[in-house]
Amino acid sequence: MYVLELIKRKFELRIRESSMKLKMSTADKAFDYAYLLKRISKYIKPVLPRVILGFLIAIPVGALDGVVAFALKPYMDTVIGQKNMLFATLIPFGIVVFAAIQGLLKYFNSYLTDWTSQKITNAIKIDLYKKLTCMDTRFFDENSSGIILSRFLSDPDVASKGIVENLKTLATAGFGSLALVGVMLYNSWKLAIVGVVVLCVAFLPVALIRKRIKMASNKNMVIGGDITTNCNETYQGNKIITSYNLQSLQQSKFEERIWAAFNVNMSLVKRAGWMSPLMYTIASIGIATVMWYGTHLIISGEMTAGGFTSFVTSLLLLYKPVKTMGNTLTGLQTIFVSIGRVFELFDLEAEIKNSPNAIQMQGLQNNIVFENVHFEYLEGIPVLKNINLDIKTGETLAVVGNSGGGKTTFVNLIPRFYDVTSGAIKIDGINLKEFDIDSLRNNISVVFQDNFLFSGTIKENITMGNKNATQEQLEEVIKAAHLEEMIQTLPNGIETVIGERGTSLSGGQRQRVAIARAMIKNAPIIILDEATSALDNKSEKVVQKALDNLIQNKTVFVIAHRLSTVQNANRIAVINEGVLAELGSHDELMNIENGIYKNLYLTQFNRQEVIA
Repeated sequence: MYVLELIKRKFELRIRESSMKLKMSTADKAFDYAYLLKRISKYIKPVLPRVILGFLIAIPVGALDGVVAFALKPYMDTVIGQKNMLFATLIPFGIVVFAAIQGLLKYFNSYLTDWTSQKITNAIKIDLYKKLTCMDTRFFDENSSGIILSRFLSDPDVASKGIVENLKTLATAGFGSLALVGVMLYNSWKLAIVGVVVLCVAFLPVALIRKRIKMASNKNMVIGGDITTNCNETYQGNKIITSYNLQSLQQSKFEERIWAAFNVNMSLVKRAGWMSPLMYTIASIGIATVMWYGTHLIISGEMTAGGFTSFVTSLLLLYKPVKTMGNTLTGLQTIFVSIGRVFELFDLEAEIKNSPNAIQMQGLQNNIVFENVHFEYLEGIPVLKNINLDIKTGETLAVVGNSGGGKTTFVNLIPRFYDVTSGAIKIDGINLKEFDIDSLRNNISVVFQDNFLFSGTIKENITMGNKNATQEQLEEVIKAAHLEEMIQTLPNGIETVIGERGTSLSGGQRQRVAIARAMIKNAPIIILDEATSALDNKSEKVVQKALDNLIQNKTVFVIAHRLSTVQNANRIAVINEGVLAELGSHDELMNIENGIYKNLYLTQFNRQEVIA
């Protein structure tokens, strides 16, 4: 059974790695047009009346292209041949009127296209963003910010903005071609067959370039993501770049990726560029054939000079919509590749999800139990091994150990940032996986070492912990988090906008805002992940007071580096190299001869306290 389970896990891991890593996108169904149109129809349906109206307008817009060519036959035969001055006046005037009508229809068609495209784009982006916010931690571990931004923002733009516009352009060109072919048939069905056959041959190169477009599009997606990542790292790491003089290194990375994108694009241009001259060559052969055969028809009396002029004009005009259709079809190939990648994103499944009959967690009554918990990020490389632990309600457990030993992983399993590889974590005897994820996380507050604050006001950042908090509750947590004095010094008090990531605040101030956010949530389980390790002594003392208020009457897991925090904990869990090596109170662990905790205390904790 164990061997079968191991084989199953290996298979699942391979599938997960290929689906979660966005760089591995292949857009397998990029040319399954029926499938893609069926998927995107969900977003077209709400704007379908305007889409249909746009297509209806496209019919006369395209069909009116044949008016000029059609008018040339009576003009040549009646006006030039018979000197009919009435027709000489009416036909040019009619052409102007038709051109004006066509211009107005093109304007309305263009407006409808932009309106529907933007609506579809917005709907797709909103749904993709919902998908993004529901992805689990492992997804963000495995993908760079640049790839995520490229896939979730750029692909929807290319896919949805272009699909309606290109399909309408195709429809307009198609109806224009039909109208002109109709004029050609009206003048001579024999010549029309020659012209249409030549046009069909001219379309063949479009089909040959499909795979090149897909390959180039996927490569560009990866390179574009790397470029965005490069810019993000430059923004986030600007101080490191400056202090270590890394400007040249970052510039060379950026330049390398820019030229890589250039090479991919030029490779496609080189292969696609020959389509246009090839189509023109084929078209010129068609025109030459028509002129040769048309001359024969005129001499034999089967066709008038006006009819031939009208036919040749139709044929020449026909190459414009045909060329437009060729370029549009090439563009559609790129769009369908993007659509394929978009729906690959929709098909992503978060690893952490609710069980079919998930139950609501109603607080913490008795205990949290780790039963033979084993965890690994990468197959075959265990991070936690056979952890067994029982934490009672109201207990504070300090988690200490060597760097990289698994402390943060240990606490990250409780709110299900990751799922255990084997074993189980139970709350009041119920496996975490059986709880509704939202209800589980509503019962847990986490304060990280580097807490993220969102752009907005201090009040907005605090009340994220509880959107229904009263003004009285807000004032209580501000006082308990020792934020009163800081807020009084700000120009707009609690309504002060703190900017992206809260960069206008000091490290201690950001930490206290995060603590206030955790306080107002009032969850029964608190996780403190080295919440004061990055602060100076003065800031740490203030933050520690706020933390002391936060953890009152709560069940607390604290990854600690501060001696007083460790000593005040009910028990201390020493996790070393992924193993629960020691467990007990400070005094109990200090009595273990050559113990890990004792050594840690003597070399790290005690020294820190002396320095403080």
